[in-house]
Order: sequence, then structure tokens, then C-alpha cells
Amino acid sequence: MSGFISAEFLLNTAAARRLYHEYAEGLPVLDYHCHVSPQEIAEDTRFLSISALWLGGDHYKWRLMRAAGVDEALITGSAPDDEKFLAYASVLPKAVGNPLYHWSHLELKRYFGYDGPLNAETAREVFTHCNAMLRGEGFSARGLIERSKVEFIGTTDDPLDSLAFHGILAGERGKGGFSPLVTPTFRPDKAVNIEKPGFADYIHALCGEEAPSLNGVMAALRGHLQRFTALGCRSSDHGLDALCFAPCTQAQAEEILQKALAGEALTALEQAQYKTALLLFLGEAVFEEGLVMQLHFGVQRNANQRMFAFLGPDAGFDVMASPDISLALSGLLNALDQKGSLPKTIVYSLNPNDNAVIDSIIGAFQGGGEMRVQHGSAWWFNDTKEGILSQLGSFAQSGVLGCFVGMLTDSRSFLSYTRHEYFRRLLCRLLGKWLEEGELFADYAALGGLVRDLSYGNAKRFFAL
Repeated sequence: MSGFISAEFLLNTAAARRLYHEYAEGLPVLDYHCHVSPQEIAEDTRFLSISALWLGGDHYKWRLMRAAGVDEALITGSAPDDEKFLAYASVLPKAVGNPLYHWSHLELKRYFGYDGPLNAETAREVFTHCNAMLRGEGFSARGLIERSKVEFIGTTDDPLDSLAFHGILAGERGKGGFSPLVTPTFRPDKAVNIEKPGFADYIHALCGEEAPSLNGVMAALRGHLQRFTALGCRSSDHGLDALCFAPCTQAQAEEILQKALAGEALTALEQAQYKTALLLFLGEAVFEEGLVMQLHFGVQRNANQRMFAFLGPDAGFDVMASPDISLALSGLLNALDQKGSLPKTIVYSLNPNDNAVIDSIIGAFQGGGEMRVQHGSAWWFNDTKEGILSQLGSFAQSGVLGCFVGMLTDSRSFLSYTRHEYFRRLLCRLLGKWLEEGELFADYAALGGLVRDLSYGNAKRFFAL
């Protein structure tokens, strides 16, 4: 294992090593988009085993195990924790080149001090070692956050969530206890995605005793958004299978809503028109609240319908989609811009083929004293070594790399903060390569400032932290 997960991991030039160790190493983490549980933070949950902490809810690992032929009972089934851990450990040596090979060993090193290989032979030893450490200090949910030097967490929350646990955390803040800022992120997908099962029930719940109407939906969403803002919310987040832009009148959107509530079939155009009306309304509301709007798209959800019926959503059966996003993205941004209501926006596509298109489109909507439209970090299937390097390279060629807002975990695990370290090492690797190939001045003060901004400073300013 000589040289693996060492101090120089991924830093393959002297310039990369200098940039990382002098400017990036040890910086705090701002995790502005993730899926960790605010309840587990508020209650300071302790994890009884490494399997519960590492494998529970992690569809990245589940997908890897399935691809290697592991039985579902050892993935999401009722098999004992030690057997699930052994199954994952047995697969990992086969996963060279997959980011999980890097992430898993990086997490074992950083949190548990284990720097050997994880495989079938070492699994029992590692399982016992990690479980013993989990009983000690610093391994509860809050302990792991603080050990990771996390300053900010933006969770992902439905408008109808009570936000009770966020209220607990807000009430504790500034009283000498848990110091990281944890705020809700407004995720109104269930009110937007009119084609999804359960839409009508959700709209009725959103509107309460009032007969559902478009104005009622919008008023309820605005009220909940203000409730989120009162608890420190910094952004909205919108998960769209496919980005769309099909403007319609308010009356048309109302008619489409009523058809959906009556159980009538909608055309693809009608679905797009309703979604467009809601997204434009939400964009304006987010702008008025002074928040950031995040758009995630390019996904085909639940491609394996048999397994979706068995396990439900977010279990590892979503895949990349490849629609043409150019007209939809430019149309949405333009409509908000024309009204003077384009909020700070971060755009993510799951399909890396969209990188150049996104970079060119967002360049048309900058100004006002800041880079207000961002190309989000390499996401989901793309937060690999090559995916991160490719996204950074594409963005640098078409935009201003030094203004990039940086990395996030997009994770449900309290061990995933090492992904920020992974990103920072790759950023320094890329800059170090350019420097040593004579493409940059050896101005370490300027380059070091850029590294600090991309790792921490830009996100702090963008999200007004």
C-alpha cells in the first residue's frame, strides 16, 4: 500500500503538493447540498456499527455490490451487519478505478486510522476495529461533523416538513455547544413534478382545507419558503428528471392542475407547461427571499421498475438521461432575467455531455457585479476523479474558474466529508499540471488564493455565510 492514501495522494507534481499543503489542507467544509438527516444531528445519533454508518442508505455502494453479483439480502436485506460489511469488503478490490475504491479507503484512514487494504481477508479485523472506535468520543453524528471541520450543512427538506429538528438546532446555536450552522434547503419537487404518483394527495395536503388552486399552491409554497428562511435557509433545490421550458398563461396552468387533481391524463406538453409555471414562480420567490436556486436535472428515475416496486426510490436504480437541455435552460434563465428576478443559480446535469452547453449558456447570464449563475460541481455519477477534472477543465475554458463555487457531498453519510478533500486534491493536481507544463505563472500567492476560494471562500460568499 506504499504511496496510497499518503500525504501526497493524487498530488502527482511538486506544484500540486505545494498548492494543496500550503493553501487547501485543513480548510473548513461548507457542505451546501447534502441529504444527511437533521434529526440525527439534533439527536446526536450514535451508530452501533460501521455497516449502519457506511452502508445504510448509500445507494452508491449498493449499486457497486449489485454489479459485482452480491445478493440483495446482503445489500438492503435483513442479513447481519457483519455479513453486509464482509460482502462490501469482498467487492472493493474489484472496484479499482471506481471512486468508491478511493473514498472507502480515504474514510477508513481519516476517521478510523486504518491505512491497510479493505478486502475479504481484512474485513473482520476492520469491522471490529471500527465498531470499537464508534463507541468512543467523537463518533456521534455531531462529533463526526465537528471532527471534519464542517462549518455549514444545507440539508434537503420538503416544504411540508415541520422543521422541528432544525428548530432545535437553531435554538442551540450560539450557546457554546454545537457550533456548525445547519439549515434547511427548500425542495418543492412534489409540488412541481405533476406526473409523479402521489401528486394530487400532496397538493391537497399543501392547500389544507382550501380547495386546491394554482394561486393556493403558490401561496402555500411562498408561506413555507418564508418559514424555511426564518430558520436560516440559504437555497431552494429542484430535482427535475428533465429540464423543461414551455410557457403558458396562468389560466392554462390552472386548467392543467385541475385535470391532474381529477385524475385525467396529461400530455407531455401540459406537464411541461405546469412545471414551467411553477419553476418561474419559485425562481421569483427565491430571488425575493435573497436565496440561491439549485437546479438538478438529466436523470431517468427508477429505470428498473421491478426493483423500484420492491425497494422504492433512491435505491440505486436511477440512470443518466440525455435530453437536449439548451433551449429549456436558456429559456428558463432568460424568462427570470427579463423580469429582473433571476436569483443566484447553480445548474447541475447528471449527463457530463451537457458540460460545454451549460458553460456556454450560463456565460450569457452573468453580470451585476458577481458570477450569479454557476455550473455546479461534478454530480453523482460524475464525482469521480476524471469527472471532477473534466468538469473543472470545461468550466475553466468557457468561464472564470476562480469564481467557481466548489464542492458538495450530495450524501446521506456523515463520513462523506472526505469528498471535499478529494476535490481539493484534484483541483491542486490540475493546477499543478498546468503550472509545471508552463501554462501558468508560478505565482503561488495568486494560485493559492484561487485554491482557497474554490475550496471554501467562494461558497462562503455565494451562500452569504
